[in-house]
Amino acid sequence: MQKFHENLITTEEAVTLDGVFARRLHRSPDGPAYQYHDRESGEWHSYTWAEMARQIARWQQALSREALSPGDRVAILLRNCPEWVMWDQAALSLGLVTVPLYTDDRPDNIAYILEESGVKALLVQDAGRWKRLVPTLPEEGEGRLQRVVLLDGGNEAGKFGRNDERIRLAAQWLPEDGGEMLVRKHADPHALASIVYTSGTTGRSKGVMLSHHNMLSVAHGGVTLLDCYEEDLFLSFLPLSHTLERTAGYYLPIMAGSCVAYARSVAQLGDDLVQIRPTVLIAVPRIFERVYGKIKDQLKKKPAIARTLFQLAVDVGWCRFEYQQGRVGWSPKLLLWPILNKLVAGNVVAKLGGRLRAAVSGGAPLSPDIAKVFIGLGIPIVQGYGLTETSPVISVNPLEDNIPASVGVTIRGTEVIIGEQDELLVRGPGVMLGYWNNHKATTEMIDPDGWLHTGDQAKIEDGHIFITGRLKDILVLSNGEKIPPADMELAIALDPCIEQVMVVGESRPYLTALVVLNEENWSALAREHGLNPDDAASLEHKKLHADMLKRIKAALSDFPGFAKIRQLRLMLDPWTIEDGLITPTLKVKRPKVLERFAEEVESMYSGGPTN
Repeated sequence: MQKFHENLITTEEAVTLDGVFARRLHRSPDGPAYQYHDRESGEWHSYTWAEMARQIARWQQALSREALSPGDRVAILLRNCPEWVMWDQAALSLGLVTVPLYTDDRPDNIAYILEESGVKALLVQDAGRWKRLVPTLPEEGEGRLQRVVLLDGGNEAGKFGRNDERIRLAAQWLPEDGGEMLVRKHADPHALASIVYTSGTTGRSKGVMLSHHNMLSVAHGGVTLLDCYEEDLFLSFLPLSHTLERTAGYYLPIMAGSCVAYARSVAQLGDDLVQIRPTVLIAVPRIFERVYGKIKDQLKKKPAIARTLFQLAVDVGWCRFEYQQGRVGWSPKLLLWPILNKLVAGNVVAKLGGRLRAAVSGGAPLSPDIAKVFIGLGIPIVQGYGLTETSPVISVNPLEDNIPASVGVTIRGTEVIIGEQDELLVRGPGVMLGYWNNHKATTEMIDPDGWLHTGDQAKIEDGHIFITGRLKDILVLSNGEKIPPADMELAIALDPCIEQVMVVGESRPYLTALVVLNEENWSALAREHGLNPDDAASLEHKKLHADMLKRIKAALSDFPGFAKIRQLRLMLDPWTIEDGLITPTLKVKRPKVLERFAEEVESMYSGGPTN
């Protein structure tokens, strides 16, 4: 523990987000900083902090040659890689404001963000992404975008660049040698550092203004609850445009001196986990849900004894966890753990690299049942909670006081109270400066006493926060019954045959659901009912509907009797960012889905309930 405190860079020492990197460079220049996979060579490479600093100096030099002034906005449209950090650190050290963009966001939304925030320089992954973006931008001369840097070169990029004076290939734009990395003095920690646009499930995205101190204080608050060390290795795969990954998976490791490896892609995550063998993983619940779904599918194909052993391993492992947490006494069945660990749990742990000290889940609620499975198998999942508007972490479960059904205890310096209608209110150093060019929305979110209104309903027990509902996401049936659809959807989506689901019922006599089936499992499901998976009519078959309603009923067994799905419509085409039905953070845009599938919804109510 002493080594941890000696190596940790405090908020006061760092002052700014570029200052924390400068302090880390001074503290451990030869320590491992970043690992990345080179697509051309097919090999993994690494940077030390000193090597990274020399690269940042090149980006500083290049940016300083542009007609940019402190406070100007510069945007990043890159997948996770060391260059994301280089651009961000160079921009911050010059007093510029970073605007992160999702690589898989819709071009029209990216164009809106660029225009609304007045971005002057943009770093883009490749010419293909830029080409998709161009038609949505204002005509030449009208927009504020002055410089576009393409990271990945090639003949196509070169040809495209000659038609637009704003475009430069990074290899040509960057100087060979940037000299010494520029380190600012007397910088303002409360100055605007970044504008992060929220997902926008209803209406246009809003730009959340975060200061250096906002994100630094939250990173430091997180690392004081979950100890991190120089020896730790983070595997980064959530987009760096996601504030959780940025604060906890980028700034926090710099504070602690930990190394970050960038995953190749979500599709290759399984291989990367085995190769990189991380000690810390930051993820969203969907990742754990998918792994859980695969485990369930594999167990179905195994003998009954294998399923019994698996469940026994989870049960004994959970008992072991509760005993280690000090919540229950010792039990004789704990003597079974060594053999169950060898036969069952160790195999699952090995598929996640075998070295995980902490797997942090945030961004959405994690099912306690799924948490219990992974924790029982020896994978230490801790759930956290926060909003983009709070930089983003409000609370997290410490490893030694982990209650999976809760979202943890507040990080250092953060206050929470329960307001009217059980709404969770937050006040602390992570609370945003406000919404960009939107004073009205800011005053609606933050009251005169500085309390930010989360919109989430909660209760607090023994210092732990339990989220109980959401003020706006409540369906009110025509009989007055109130239903939290998100909780139901979370339970239903645990079925490996279901990829996406949205519960419907506002002002209706009963609940229904729009269900997107899992494409990988659809063929087997159809054949199970004697149906042709290639025939669209199979999705309407009564026997299939009866089976899916039965599955959903079982998933909702812990919900009140009136929380019952009585009709559904099945589909195979997933809801995507491109069609405007989900956000870049994978949240369903309820109004858009209702609009797109209005006929399907009406048909579920025209004939009455089926059960």
